[in-house]
Amino acid sequence: MDFAFDARTEELRTRLLAFMDEYVYPAEKTAEEQRALLDSPWDTPAVVEELKAEARRQGLWNLFLPDAEYGAGLTNLQYAPLAEITGRSPQLAPTALNCAAPDTGNMEVLAQFGTDEQKKQWLEPLLAGEIRSAFAMTEPEVASSDATNITTHIERDGDEYVITGRKWYISGAMNPDCRIFIVMGKTDPDGEDLRRQQSMVLVPRDTPGVTVKRAMQVFGYEDHSHGGHAEVVFDHARVPAANLVGEEGGGFAIAQARLGPGRIHHCMRLIGMAERAIELMCRRAVSRTAFGKPLAQQGVVQNWIADARVTVEQLRLLVLKTAWLMDTVGNRGAHTEIQAIKIATPRAVVEILDRAIQLHGAGGVSQDFPLADLYAGARTLMLADGPDEVHQRSLARRELRKYL
Repeated sequence: MDFAFDARTEELRTRLLAFMDEYVYPAEKTAEEQRALLDSPWDTPAVVEELKAEARRQGLWNLFLPDAEYGAGLTNLQYAPLAEITGRSPQLAPTALNCAAPDTGNMEVLAQFGTDEQKKQWLEPLLAGEIRSAFAMTEPEVASSDATNITTHIERDGDEYVITGRKWYISGAMNPDCRIFIVMGKTDPDGEDLRRQQSMVLVPRDTPGVTVKRAMQVFGYEDHSHGGHAEVVFDHARVPAANLVGEEGGGFAIAQARLGPGRIHHCMRLIGMAERAIELMCRRAVSRTAFGKPLAQQGVVQNWIADARVTVEQLRLLVLKTAWLMDTVGNRGAHTEIQAIKIATPRAVVEILDRAIQLHGAGGVSQDFPLADLYAGARTLMLADGPDEVHQRSLARRELRKYL
């Protein structure tokens, strides 16, 4: 593996870093101020649309899609350092570049498994940033970390599918621009193969029987940045049979295909969050004095900063190796590494953010610094895309098989 960025990656990094400095960081405060004046907290601040227009003008758009027909045609290894940069401002930068979850995963699903008609109706406006989307999988009544537990019914009735179930923590669903759900449920609940019981269907938000019931809180507050996390009820919602994504029984496989690149994106953005935390720690340490000397001269603070730097360098190498393997041997060949980064990265970044918060004192848990928001996002990613323990279980089994 060559550790140097290739020419295209370096060129995009240079442009993206300049975009962050000139447009994104200054917009963070503006977005907060505008959001406070909106009629609905779920509406998009005007500055976000301005950022999107500028990013598109500069060619910093849909960078995550490896298919050049739809996106920038970058490999995972090329996109990874760009995702890291956007992680420094996770509330604005990914959206500005049209590279925000859950739209990224949903666009990948439509690009890979959608019909021509589905791509025309939903993928094209998503690629253009005209609408948003949501992925409806997690359910409150069952342990959704095991996708075979999902109880939402998707029943064929002539030329339609009828969807009945309750989902929650459906990211982006509170956003009024969210127009389409990809819903995972069971079309064959009694099938012998537990991983062939599930299917995915496209359900427009305005479908009769679909109710966005409430916004779910994260650590006691509503996450407005990406359109919230909603509880959504599907009460005999009917959609055309043509809204099936892929084939019946293919839902589990599609979900797995969706998660591989998504974990790379999440982990690289997490590293960007950690880099922002280290920067804030250093600025705080050299600007504050306690007990007669700058915080930067306190041994414990120096240890925190040194440990954070070592951790970030380790994580970055592991994630880049994973991206390289995905490009060269495919997701299956990178299975161990994909799980390893999902386990290691959120856990380590949460610790770095926790120490950064501690260094900032009361300010660390306030709205005046981004640390509390970054902490909530990083801690949530220890649950999202499967809790760490599920990945530990799978990874351990893979290791143990070598000795059986």
